[in-house]
Amino acid sequence: MKTKLTNISLSARLVCLSVAMVLIPIAVTGISFIMVVKFINRTEDFQIESVLAGQQIAQIFMIDMVTCIVAILLITVIVMQRLLRIWFVQPIDELKEAMGNIAEGNLDYTLENEYTAEMGALFRHYEDMRQRLKESTEEAIENEQINRELISNISHDLKTPITSIRGYVEGIMDGVADTPEKMDRYIRTIYNKSNELNGMINELTLYSSIDQNRVPYNFRPVNVCSFFEDCVDEAGLELEAENIHLTYHCEVPDSSMIIADPEQLRRVVNNIISNSRKYRRKENDRIDIRILDHEDSIKFEIEDNGIGIGKKELPHIFERFYRTDASRSSSTGGSGIGLSIVKKVIEDHGGSIWATSEEGEGTCIHFLLKKHLYRKSNSQTAEEGEAL
Repeated sequence: MKTKLTNISLSARLVCLSVAMVLIPIAVTGISFIMVVKFINRTEDFQIESVLAGQQIAQIFMIDMVTCIVAILLITVIVMQRLLRIWFVQPIDELKEAMGNIAEGNLDYTLENEYTAEMGALFRHYEDMRQRLKESTEEAIENEQINRELISNISHDLKTPITSIRGYVEGIMDGVADTPEKMDRYIRTIYNKSNELNGMINELTLYSSIDQNRVPYNFRPVNVCSFFEDCVDEAGLELEAENIHLTYHCEVPDSSMIIADPEQLRRVVNNIISNSRKYRRKENDRIDIRILDHEDSIKFEIEDNGIGIGKKELPHIFERFYRTDASRSSSTGGSGIGLSIVKKVIEDHGGSIWATSEEGEGTCIHFLLKKHLYRKSNSQTAEEGEAL
């Protein structure tokens, strides 16, 4: 019975109450009329001239009528109070308690929705609001923690090159660089550390743009072999200076094409190579770059023989601001956004990326990009025909 009452819409409830307010007086009047008729029928058997008997009958009639009216009104009040309690007061009290918990910060307080119609919709809206508030609060707490870690990481990363620059500048000012060779070495070191700082700032700026989807990608057909040959030539000079052996194998046709933003794809390659440089063994170091044919995609692999990544840490290396234990203990540890940028760029290119690693043996970053099926235009075909 209670479930049926709670399933009535508010408009139906108001109609029921309105009808009850009309029917109750009618019922009372009808009962009174019946009592009057009953009184008249009862007085036919008495002598009219008997005043005493008439007074007794009148008293009986009044007592019966008052008793019936009081009983009907009492029953009506109880029923209407019960209906008002079930239909309005109870759900409002439940919502009031729930809102009080929300105001106190208890976002885990749930409402068991036993209602339909308007009240049911109101309860569902409350639950949706609570879930969104909880998610927003948890996200805000997580972002605050991430921001604190980011500031700490950036402070650590910026401190190292700044300290070096300051030390070499003081050395020049104090006359420590008293020979042209020393002066040249000091200036080159300051220049390199300045470039390192500039790279960190550019990386943070890029991450901010990527995080807000404001990167102006310039997609166009790119020849895979030519592009990666340029990347290898560019990276090879720096790696050779650090005694890191770089090998390159391209096992796809020379005409293989992909649709990509060359600048951002070059950044992907440089970021991966930069990670390999940071976590190398510093003896017999090597980096292998391989380009393989993979059905309708092209597979790229950049593998090193560095310190590797633990199995527990491997699934998280592409998360923003995540740093492995090795990077935390290393003076070269970055801010933890390099690989997150790599993942975002590859996914924006419609590709996928993952990593495999063995601790103490090295790490390999794999990513796939769709092939671009290059079709010659009619004019190009005609020109080739004329040439033949």
